[in-house]
Amino acid sequence: MTQQPPLQPTPAGAFRFNTTSAKIEYYDGNQWVNVSSDSPEAQTGGTRGIIGGGAGNGGNFIGYINVDATGNEVDFGDLSATGYEGGATASRTRWVCNMGYVAPADTNTMEYVTIATTSNSTDFGDLLNAKRCTGAFGNSTRGIWAGGYPGQNTMDYITIASTGNAKDFGDITFTGNYIAAGVNSPVRGLVAGANPGSYINRIDYVTTATLGNGADFGDLQGAKRMMSGNSNAVRGLWSGGRLDPSPDLTDQMDFVNIASQGNAQDFGNLLNEQDFSAGCSSSTRAVICGGYMLPAPSVAHINTLQFVQIMHTGNAVDFGDLTASSGAGRGALMCSSNGHGGLG
Repeated sequence: MTQQPPLQPTPAGAFRFNTTSAKIEYYDGNQWVNVSSDSPEAQTGGTRGIIGGGAGNGGNFIGYINVDATGNEVDFGDLSATGYEGGATASRTRWVCNMGYVAPADTNTMEYVTIATTSNSTDFGDLLNAKRCTGAFGNSTRGIWAGGYPGQNTMDYITIASTGNAKDFGDITFTGNYIAAGVNSPVRGLVAGANPGSYINRIDYVTTATLGNGADFGDLQGAKRMMSGNSNAVRGLWSGGRLDPSPDLTDQMDFVNIASQGNAQDFGNLLNEQDFSAGCSSSTRAVICGGYMLPAPSVAHINTLQFVQIMHTGNAVDFGDLTASSGAGRGALMCSSNGHGGLG
């Protein structure tokens, strides 16, 4: 009997059992991808989001949350120093951050923790250059940091399972990119929003498993920077940010289907107009962590955690609070999880 094609195009997020490979697969909008036999539940009893450092009252604090539940941040351990405006990515087992700004200067230092075990961070290696305000993303194998202050358009990558210094991946298409935010599927990494002299609405993408320069994906709803990035294997979500012309902040959320190219669409609104937040994700949820409610020089750090369901549109809902040692808010955090979109 001849197999007939489906009556409708396969939707992104559909599942199937591949009788040849005997594996469960999902459709990312472009191709069928194996569902990993590992899971956040097997590693940590649920998707664990790691939240490191931060300006305001963060110090060298590392906290964690269970993305699949609600509640306040819990103490995980400490970074080696007070760092903020860095970026983080993770595999199922490791969280890796670049430290960003460590007074009195930017640094190229990377540190990591084992997500399942609470502890202080350990030195991983160095980025190619000292930088902060990078757009971080990755898959189960690689971590990538794109752009960075002051005015860098390079991308650095590491192999998460090993330690060592970063290598050159390629360049972002817009020169002088910094304060962008990254999202990812198992196949692609995207960075959006930046400030190469003036704010832009550009979204760039790369294929994470290869090396090469970024390519144009589409545009955000408006020119902005300092957003948080969240994703599952299908959708990328950017939240909040600072609009052009500054100093206006926004509560707007944009989303894209990562496997296709095109402009972002409206998702909903955050609880506050804010910037310099950071994101932790599971296959179903996006948690937006901390941030600033007022633009400089009258910055007000917030301790709010809020979440949305990634495959639905709608406004954010209260999740809990950040609970750094001071009990106050913080922004410019380094966040990722063992269940983000790059892990399938």
